[in-house]
Amino acid sequence: MRSHGWAGNPPADEDAAIRRILDATRTCIDRDGAEIGIVDVAQELGVTRQTVYRYFRTTDELLTATAFGATASFLGRIEDHLAERAWTPAEAVVEGVAYTLEQLPQEPYLSLLLTPGRISIFTNDFTSDTAMALGRALIERLPIDWTAHGYGDRQLDELVEQMLRMTRSFVEHPGTPPRTGLVLRAYLTRWLAPAIAAAPRAL
Repeated sequence: MRSHGWAGNPPADEDAAIRRILDATRTCIDRDGAEIGIVDVAQELGVTRQTVYRYFRTTDELLTATAFGATASFLGRIEDHLAERAWTPAEAVVEGVAYTLEQLPQEPYLSLLLTPGRISIFTNDFTSDTAMALGRALIERLPIDWTAHGYGDRQLDELVEQMLRMTRSFVEHPGTPPRTGLVLRAYLTRWLAPAIAAAPRAL
């Protein structure tokens, strides 16, 4: 790893360099919003743009890596939220979708991935590997033994796809007025929960 720059304090290795870059990107987003570029991150780090480009080829790639890295804390919170009681698979998915939609305004990095914008997983293909990986990470945090309920990889992939499709619909068209709280959960229970309950028998 080249050690030139880094404001006189080069990282120990490439993993450390990437962590420093992602930390600096989060600092820039927190201060200036999502419309930042590699030049802003480089200035925050005290390095040249070329140094950042060695690790991230584009600003979008850097923002995506930053957003995904920051979603770990959100996934931990949703896991804690759902640990309060026992859930059926349908109940857990309904609450997971509702909780995610309600938390978006307070989750700037998750919002980068789920609201319309240049790195949104919904911008081009919301069933891409990137989008599916985020969805699988979410459902694997739910307190459900999916295998015991008859879900294999195929069923889980289709469940993630359906969750992404419904989330996209609510993100882009929240309704007038937007559904929240018990109203949102009742809607999801009527129209999403029955499909989840039937999925293991249908496939």
